[in-house]
Formats: sequence, C-alpha cells, structure tokens
Amino acid sequence: MDLQWMAWTFETAVFFAVIAALIAAYTVWGVVSPSVPRRGFLPMPTTRGDRLFLGLMGSAWINLAWLGLTEASQWVAVMLSVLFMLVIGRWG
Repeated sequence: MDLQWMAWTFETAVFFAVIAALIAAYTVWGVVSPSVPRRGFLPMPTTRGDRLFLGLMGSAWINLAWLGLTEASQWVAVMLSVLFMLVIGRWG
C-alpha cells in the first residue's frame, strides 16, 4: 500500500500508535476495573475514559498549534502532549 500521498513523518506515526495503544489499554482497564466518576480541577465529574478523551483532544490541538505556529521540532509538542495527558489523567 502506497502511503506517500499522506506525507507521514515518524513523529506522526508514533503519535497515532500511542493513541491506539492508550485506547486499547483503557478498554481492558475499564472491563477489569470499572471507573467511578470523580471531580478534579475540571468543572465536571469525569471518569478515566472522559479524561482520556479530553487529554487526547487537547493533545491533538497542542500538536496542530505547534505545527501551525512554529518551525521547531515536533518532539517538543509530543512531550507537551504527554505532560498534558499526565496532568489531565491525574488531577483532571
């Protein structure tokens, strides 16, 4: 299959592979240990899956903004996304 029309970079492939792995892991975790909604600094009670979704959406926006606003390495945006996901997951 020829994917050159998509202009994939290694960073993009890693980003989507991590998303797929997170969704699979959270699915297994949710089946084994169902989540209970809790309140953190977000203005609503959230479950683990809610925080994963919000973290993924925020990470997508971080990466898109980074691509659109800077010429710096995409790895910086990936690290910011990881930090964002950890903060949302732990205290969100």
